Amino acid sequence: MGDYFSMRWINNRVRMLDQRLLPHKVEYRNCDTCSDVAYAIREMIIRGAPAIGVAAGFGLALTALHSQVTQIHEFISELKASADELRRSRPTAVNLYESIQRIESIVLTADNMTLDQIKSMVIEEAHKIAEEDVRTNLQMAQNGQQFIPDKANIIHHCNTGALATTGIGTALGVIRMAHENGKKLHVYVDETRPRLQGARLTSWELKQLGIPHTVIVDGASGYMMSKMRIDACFVGCDRIAANGDVANKIGTYNLALAAWAHEVPFYSVGPTTSIDFNIAYGNDIPIEERSPNEITHIGQMQITPDEVEVANPAFDITPSKYITAIITDKGVATEPYDQSIIQLMNG
Repeated sequence: MGDYFSMRWINNRVRMLDQRLLPHKVEYRNCDTCSDVAYAIREMIIRGAPAIGVAAGFGLALTALHSQVTQIHEFISELKASADELRRSRPTAVNLYESIQRIESIVLTADNMTLDQIKSMVIEEAHKIAEEDVRTNLQMAQNGQQFIPDKANIIHHCNTGALATTGIGTALGVIRMAHENGKKLHVYVDETRPRLQGARLTSWELKQLGIPHTVIVDGASGYMMSKMRIDACFVGCDRIAANGDVANKIGTYNLALAAWAHEVPFYSVGPTTSIDFNIAYGNDIPIEERSPNEITHIGQMQITPDEVEVANPAFDITPSKYITAIITDKGVATEPYDQSIIQLMNG
């Protein structure tokens, strides 16, 4: 496979693969400040809920690394300003907020420490978040193997591989491990409008991994299910409500409905850090509305009339009743999700 990564901490900088340029160009960008990281998240240089969570931690680590203040209360104010900037970058993925809260908590509860010790602790915690992401990716992949037959046709939506995490991926990580274990797979890749993460990113990753696949338009999934055997659909998740409703890339809900109609198992894969117990139901999850330009243009070419009205929600909500199972790093949740999710979290 190709030697690529979404993001790494290298020589006190955050090095990111600019995913806007794939598949035509593999180019890495350096982030030297937290503002650089916030920009990268907002502009989707880095994307995917787990990767965004790691990036947020690294952003705060950069603030700690370059801080020139001499008082602890000044550093706390500086860190809070950086955290607020990161929170504004993208509103839906709970991993971003979880990473920020985790680092803020250790700073606010640090007693009898010097300023230098607190700064070092922030940097160390950011690295722990990244290392945990790598481990949870492997755990999710292992937990998902039971749901992939030895020979399988799979539909995958958006991009959930190594580009969306700092490990092997979430849903695509399950598929990747199955392939590496010798299972015979063919993956049907939703193009995933409007930013084409499936056609651009997932297809690129599958080529690096040598996994057979076919790119289809988003609207073709129901037809494919009606004309051939599809063994499962695998998608990621940006936030999981307490009742098991899932927020994921726009088009996930449509795919779930098609799978339900054709009795195809539908699996959502994500780390337990994506579970938000403060959100009871999916409809309470904030949905990011992105620029109309993503709809009206492909690249630099306008494809709509001038001044057309556009709605561009980046995510949708899939009700838990359409989800066969939620595969996490701590195990698998099934209906009733409000009970099984709690059981997972309690070990």
